[in-house]
Amino acid sequence: MIEWLGIEHLFELSGAEALWGFFTPLIVFAVFFVAQIVLPARRVPGYVINPETGEPRNYRLNGLLVFILAIVVWATEVTGMPRDWFYRSAIYAVAGGTVFAALISLVAMLSQPQGEIKNPFHAFWTGRSLEHSLFNERFDLKMYLYVVGGTMWTLNALSGAAWHYEQFGDSFNPGVFLYTAFFALYILDYFIFERVQLYTYDLIHEKLGFKLIWGGLVIYGWLYILPLWGMAAYPHPGFSTPWTYVWLIGLGLLLFFGWTITRGGNLQKYTFKRWPDRKFLGIIEPEYIQAGDRKILCSGFWGAARHFNYMGEGIICVAIGLSFGHFANLWAWTYLIFIVSLFTWRQRDDEEHCVEKYGAEKWAEYKARVKYRICPWVY
Repeated sequence: MIEWLGIEHLFELSGAEALWGFFTPLIVFAVFFVAQIVLPARRVPGYVINPETGEPRNYRLNGLLVFILAIVVWATEVTGMPRDWFYRSAIYAVAGGTVFAALISLVAMLSQPQGEIKNPFHAFWTGRSLEHSLFNERFDLKMYLYVVGGTMWTLNALSGAAWHYEQFGDSFNPGVFLYTAFFALYILDYFIFERVQLYTYDLIHEKLGFKLIWGGLVIYGWLYILPLWGMAAYPHPGFSTPWTYVWLIGLGLLLFFGWTITRGGNLQKYTFKRWPDRKFLGIIEPEYIQAGDRKILCSGFWGAARHFNYMGEGIICVAIGLSFGHFANLWAWTYLIFIVSLFTWRQRDDEEHCVEKYGAEKWAEYKARVKYRICPWVY
């Protein structure tokens, strides 16, 4: 079965190494926890209101510093950990990470009053609280999930690229490095604009249950590189030199196009939430539907589709599937399958929240004005 899946190279650890792989996420979680508390950070108000004070919650943001230090530690091997360790131990790390994420979720659930959710299994899955902060708001669990997840996504991708190069040398697949470089820059951009995340769906709506905690730590951190589990074991696809350049340049442009949509959409919404009357990029006028004391943005990216940023993610997924050059291999398309499934479900869930937030009549008005959910003229 393992050989049929094409991931037998991920089961080559000795018993002792497998045990280290299982506990690697626990070590990572602990180190990041300390780093986020100890390292300097800037404090900023977010979008979510603290019900105890009636004021926006405060957050310490130091994700960029944590990210850069983690990359340096990984690259220099100062801890003695080989650069390909995260990749080689991925299977065992996912198993261990799932166990430890479950324990964190259990503590998060039991530390909160029962509330409206009586079923303990439901409460464990969805969570009981929107926020968990410690040490006078010095540590916020949601932002911690993003810092760990984003950084480990990058480190796992870099580790897979390092393993790939060790295996194939001059026969390496440049698509593997394009894939890795794109996501390293994608996450770097995320941390540069870390404050934008304070205005996103997860921070505003999701409760801290196993779904979000496991998703942030394990799925985001380890499983988002799922295509590499299979594709790092394949060399250069054998394209001629001219076609290799066409392939890589075309993919670079496609990745940039998708990133422009998803990043542009998120930045426009962030700008609108903070400065409702400001033109986005000095060009796009903010048009909106007034819903009581709230406003529904319906111009620019958000006039093209109600979740147009998800379309950008979909375009990135297609480019990732093409980046390995082995187009018929299902491993190359696992990221696309996961993200399309996730965002198709999420946009429906998000719209239910929007009906409650803005009112059915105003949301219906917005839907009449912006007819498409994700992809204009298609869906």
